[in-house]
Amino acid sequence: MDRNMVSYLQIEGLTKSFGNLLLLEDLSFGVAQGEKIGLIAPNGSGKTTLLNIIAGKEDYEAGRVIFRNDLRTGYLEQSPAYPAGLTVMQAVNAGGNELKAKQILTQLKITDTEQRVEELSGGQLKRMALANVLVTDPELILLDEPTNHLDLEMIEWLEAYLSRQHISILMVTHDRYFLDRVCNEIVEIDRRQLFRYKGNYSYYLEKRQERIQAQNMETERANNLLRKELEWMRRQPQARATKAKARIDAFYELEKKARQGRETTGVNLNIKSSYIGSKIFEAVQVSKRFGETRIVENFSYTFARYEKMGITGNNGTGKSTFIRMLTGEIPPDSGHFDIGETVRFGYYSQEGLAFDEQMKVIDVVQNIAEYVDMGDGRRLGVSQFLNHFLFPPEKQHNYVCKLSGGEKRRLYLCTVLMRNPNFLVLDEPTNDLDIITLNILEEYLCNFRGCVIVVSHDRYFMDKVIDHLLVFRGNADIKDFPGNYTQYREWKEAGDQLAKETEAAARREKTNPPAQRAASRPVNRKLTFAERREFEALENEIPQLETEKAGLETSMSSGLLTNDELLSQSKRIARLIEEIDAKTMRWLELSELA
Repeated sequence: MDRNMVSYLQIEGLTKSFGNLLLLEDLSFGVAQGEKIGLIAPNGSGKTTLLNIIAGKEDYEAGRVIFRNDLRTGYLEQSPAYPAGLTVMQAVNAGGNELKAKQILTQLKITDTEQRVEELSGGQLKRMALANVLVTDPELILLDEPTNHLDLEMIEWLEAYLSRQHISILMVTHDRYFLDRVCNEIVEIDRRQLFRYKGNYSYYLEKRQERIQAQNMETERANNLLRKELEWMRRQPQARATKAKARIDAFYELEKKARQGRETTGVNLNIKSSYIGSKIFEAVQVSKRFGETRIVENFSYTFARYEKMGITGNNGTGKSTFIRMLTGEIPPDSGHFDIGETVRFGYYSQEGLAFDEQMKVIDVVQNIAEYVDMGDGRRLGVSQFLNHFLFPPEKQHNYVCKLSGGEKRRLYLCTVLMRNPNFLVLDEPTNDLDIITLNILEEYLCNFRGCVIVVSHDRYFMDKVIDHLLVFRGNADIKDFPGNYTQYREWKEAGDQLAKETEAAARREKTNPPAQRAASRPVNRKLTFAERREFEALENEIPQLETEKAGLETSMSSGLLTNDELLSQSKRIARLIEEIDAKTMRWLELSELA
């Protein structure tokens, strides 16, 4: 920490255990004024526990947690709870800031401030808790998965809010774009060791890779020494063993060091998917509404083989309802889904996490199958399979109730994939999964030989996985976009900008109509020779630009372009819109003199 910076929080020698499990060991770091720190670690390594300790909600065996005197702090828990009977406004505890509280609640799509907290959904409760934190204008905020249950519009608003300079942050999140845009420092906990990176998520990735490469070089050196020591151990006569005890002990230390480098935290998800035929499924004139709220109306779509579609949109626009119709949980009001005979769904839902908490992890998986077909002639037993999912033997024999929230999500994902589906439907799969698991899941989905539908607010995940997007805009308005989320945002921003400029031009036209402009200009003012030529050129150029724009829009909707081609054409359309608008305005000016 810079000595000139004001220390807000200092953690010294923190140690925490659960029974025989040592979770945090001699952990020391601090948070200074203006620092926005993202905490990264695998599920089950103590991220939420650390935040709970700092917030005073859990005890610890050793160490100190020191706050600056009179520091205003706020804590957004992963699963907040409030006493029944409170209204939203009472729970937010706005004090004299009711107006500010209502503004923040409105941004988070909570408008009924007199509603009782027990009537709120889990997502609404999390958003209300976020408002509760922000309304007090804290100097230091602890955030545990702040983007869970937020739609994209809310996430982008929160990014801007938290980027204000005077707010200091220590947060846990899996949202990598959020980390990249909000944080100016990353703290990683790896095998109970702490590493600090003075930069955002992109900087962390670069510097972490340098650290791993250096570590691998050291491991390789240890391996070379180990081979020489192993040769010596094999030659060692049994009678002389006691004389060489020190060297034998050194060998085991060396072996431990070499093994540590070989142990990776990856998850192997190259599981066989069952064969999927050419006929996948069709949505045929599907309609659904709840009362006056339209979800879809006369919606038709034919899914292509190996298609990877993302579904996004604000909360309440019908994304989960659409998925539940697709998987047969609820029927449409009219129309139908025509599903191919070879389709085998694998459904990962937000509500699907339902385990017997008193079962052991290995028993949960054995209840599904005795082995898993890896698709290359290999069959893995359930213990080996769980090991691939970062459940080592000691964890496999733990009870489910002892797992962290993220570990339970990983176990749930394991139970979905081991059934060898060929059509994956993933409803918010990124919530509570650590970044390491997300990276491997993304790689698996990119290589998956089947269809994928992902409902997600995780922009990074969507950009890496999907090649097609359905945007639910509310009231049965669904935009079919052939590209990923970032490409859609660029396209939408270009369209929004054009709409603003068109609206501004219309207002100018209304306040200063042609007759008035004609009356106000000099009677004898005519086009110069140069202006006449410019005017004639514009009459030819504008239609040509409009034709090019229309051609690009048709091309982008064809579904035949690569992602790079889509991005290039999206940028060209944005430039064309600007050029057409500028030339049209100039044409209007000159036409008044013609």
